[in-house]
Amino acid sequence: MSAAGQALRRQRHDAGERPFIVIWESTRACPLACRHCRAEAVPDRDPRELDTAAAKDLLEQVAAFGRPAPLFVITGGDPFQRPDLTELVAHGATVGVRVAVSPSGTPTLTEERLRALHAAGAVGLSLSLDGSTAEVHDAFRGVHGVYRWTLDAWDAARALGLKVQINTTVARHNLHDLPGIVRLVADHGAMLWSAFFLVPTGRGRTLGALTADEVEDVLNFVHDMGLTVPAKTTEAHHFRRVALQRRILASLGEDHVEALRLGPLYRELSERAAALGLAAATRRTRRPPLDVNAGRGFVFVSHTGTVHPSGFLPLGAGNVRETPLPDIYRTSDLFTGLRDAGRLGGRCGACEFRQVCGGSRSRAYGVTGDPYAEEPWCGYVPGSFPHQRELAALLSNGDPRAATAP
Repeated sequence: MSAAGQALRRQRHDAGERPFIVIWESTRACPLACRHCRAEAVPDRDPRELDTAAAKDLLEQVAAFGRPAPLFVITGGDPFQRPDLTELVAHGATVGVRVAVSPSGTPTLTEERLRALHAAGAVGLSLSLDGSTAEVHDAFRGVHGVYRWTLDAWDAARALGLKVQINTTVARHNLHDLPGIVRLVADHGAMLWSAFFLVPTGRGRTLGALTADEVEDVLNFVHDMGLTVPAKTTEAHHFRRVALQRRILASLGEDHVEALRLGPLYRELSERAAALGLAAATRRTRRPPLDVNAGRGFVFVSHTGTVHPSGFLPLGAGNVRETPLPDIYRTSDLFTGLRDAGRLGGRCGACEFRQVCGGSRSRAYGVTGDPYAEEPWCGYVPGSFPHQRELAALLSNGDPRAATAP
């Protein structure tokens, strides 16, 4: 395997032909009042939702991408608000689509329901943990008791043999609590920990933005934690830049803190992690980040059937009731445009990492109204990494396109 192949994972199939993952917002109904909610969830189901027949047809459209079909994740709102949830999971198994479920941490998340999902063929469960204590997590989720329900469901799911992914929204409320969250992930066990960097959409518009320096510190902390728990990021595509930089610096024996000018937040998180016993590596290798971005390996279908490059990028490209999902993904102007790195503007368009990063198109749109604008939460200056020759070699070993000069 090439050095770049070890630093990054490429999609196995042409990202222009099929996505790696399809997220379906099955409903916006949810009893929680999360401060960051993209969907601005409401108590009751929307009569315009895809009904059971339309949802089964969507699963068949996903299967039409070819085998192996993209992973299909049923999210919400709270998917357990749909009485047909297990029926849909079972239909996915019938048509050859792997289905995972991303429920809300509510009283609906019982061992009995998890057992039914497992029996229907669900391959995994995605849960949110936004604080290492009930005080922090429940305050962010807006309902008392969510923390306990989440931990109980987590343990029950693992006991059933379900793969569990833990998602953490990285925002100002829990910046200093991240090591405690990683400690919980290490203790309870998870297939993957995903640090989700807030996008200012839905209720998330009211939460304070992080600075580019803070984001850089957290990305490097997540990279460090990759030797303790399997770790990734969501809506922080410059994590792939960090992975490449850190690999080169480590091979040259250089201090990453000095070379990348990491700040006090990184030092604080590292010291706290060490105090919690997280500094001693328990895994031999890190999980390489996957080269996926909005519209490039990723597609989101809303509760009403509209198709978006991401759930955090509210530009529509069609509706699955009218046009098959493979046609929308492969041919719509929005999706083909987002797969063209030449359309990126600002620093992203000039960046030597643009082919393997591309920045968060969702955050760019949320902040500027332009999905091709530069990533607002990245402070990297194109060309400033001191080891350009090593970088070009690393990129060209994995993907000749990536080493092309801007």
